[in-house]
Amino acid sequence: MNIKLNWDGVGILTSVICAIHCGLLPIVLPVLPLFGVNIVHNLFFEWGMIVLAFLVGAYSLVHGFFKHHRSFLPLSLFLGGFVFLVAKQFFKSQEFLFLAFAVPLIISAHYINFKYCHRNKCSSPHHKH
Repeated sequence: MNIKLNWDGVGILTSVICAIHCGLLPIVLPVLPLFGVNIVHNLFFEWGMIVLAFLVGAYSLVHGFFKHHRSFLPLSLFLGGFVFLVAKQFFKSQEFLFLAFAVPLIISAHYINFKYCHRNKCSSPHHKH
């Protein structure tokens, strides 16, 4: 059985999960301690999500660049979004502002990378990597 993982889809999913985590946290914050959950500004969780987003993005976008399309646009969008994602860790008072730029840039990078690969048929199950 040949299973092919869509790394751009994984990248978009991790970005959406991050956005949901940061966006819904203020709403569910009062009840989290009742369930023993401590993901509020948990440095391990926050940096873990950032590292995960970077690893997935780097693999997907670098692979797409070198193997399929040679366009700097997805890489540039991803790096710009990643700068905002890391900056939110150091400027907590501007966290939501930085996220408002980071998440769309990272999602756009993955989406464009996917489209460029699809255009060049790298998403075909018969294409050899």
